[in-house]
Amino acid sequence: MIFVTGGTGLVGSHLLLSLVRQNDRVRALKRKVSRTDGVKKVFGYYVPDPERFFSRIEWVEGDIHDIYSLEKGFQGVELIYHCAAVVSFESRERKRILYNNIEGTANVVNAAISCGVKRICHVSSNAALGTTIDGMAVTEETGWVPSRKNSGYSESKFFSEAEVWRGVEEGLEAVVVNPSFIIGPGDWDRGSTTFFRLIDRGLKFYTRGITGFVDVRDVVDTMLLLTDSKNFEIAVNQKFLISAENVAYRDIFRQIAAALGKPAPPYFASGFLLAIAWRAAALWSWIIGKPARITREALTNSNAEVFYDGSKITRLFGFRYRSIPDAIAHTAACYIKDKTGDS
Repeated sequence: MIFVTGGTGLVGSHLLLSLVRQNDRVRALKRKVSRTDGVKKVFGYYVPDPERFFSRIEWVEGDIHDIYSLEKGFQGVELIYHCAAVVSFESRERKRILYNNIEGTANVVNAAISCGVKRICHVSSNAALGTTIDGMAVTEETGWVPSRKNSGYSESKFFSEAEVWRGVEEGLEAVVVNPSFIIGPGDWDRGSTTFFRLIDRGLKFYTRGITGFVDVRDVVDTMLLLTDSKNFEIAVNQKFLISAENVAYRDIFRQIAAALGKPAPPYFASGFLLAIAWRAAALWSWIIGKPARITREALTNSNAEVFYDGSKITRLFGFRYRSIPDAIAHTAACYIKDKTGDS
């Protein structure tokens, strides 16, 4: 039996489909307030009969902060894919991000040890890795350094990993994946997929930053590759940076715009303009009582030039990444399909 946390998210929903398509017995955690309609929608991007595959999932109601629900769900489980996490770069959510991601991971690790689960694949992030000062590419060996400039999300993912390594010291066998910026179809109002909706609606500005990008299908494929019985002994207790290409945001925006048949954002967003943007967004967020769509942390990242080297998994296992233009074309096609269906 395989257990998945975060199954309603971007990575989790794609992972669930891959698992049930290869006939694995799958149990997935869902909170009482979570909806699974989005999972079926993701399945529908890839298979003509999503309900048939969705019905193979055994859903367990619970929460990563409810260790009793975890221990109940982990009975008879051999492998856990821990995908659940809060992804946010809003400073006022820092405490919630840290609590959810760190304490939630600690609970998963503790429950796994208590129930005799031996293997866990933890989905971390490139945000849990450090940065270089000489312009060299970041690798799995680049150490994370505490700093007031680190986002709450970055801090949460670093210390979430620490909980996994603590579990290793207590008998778990683990593999950690650190994806860069993930491109893939899902909830068009959350995470990286918002780029497609923003550009479709006429986004006017681009930033000068460069970062690593990867197709969500590659993230899932690497997780399955690393946890396969014939590979796990080589991968065990290691982490793998999963990143296909380093691309400028301007070029990503241009490719998305072309795939959607829309004009590319024409104006460069200077530091001064970005400072105005995040302050205005923060004020509006305070007025309406909802999280800001634009935050200082997110905009800071969008102007940074950081290169990532995701070649370790290629060197060890011969894995070949999909191209980022292919990832964008696939995601744009799904977006257009949803938009056409909604109209």
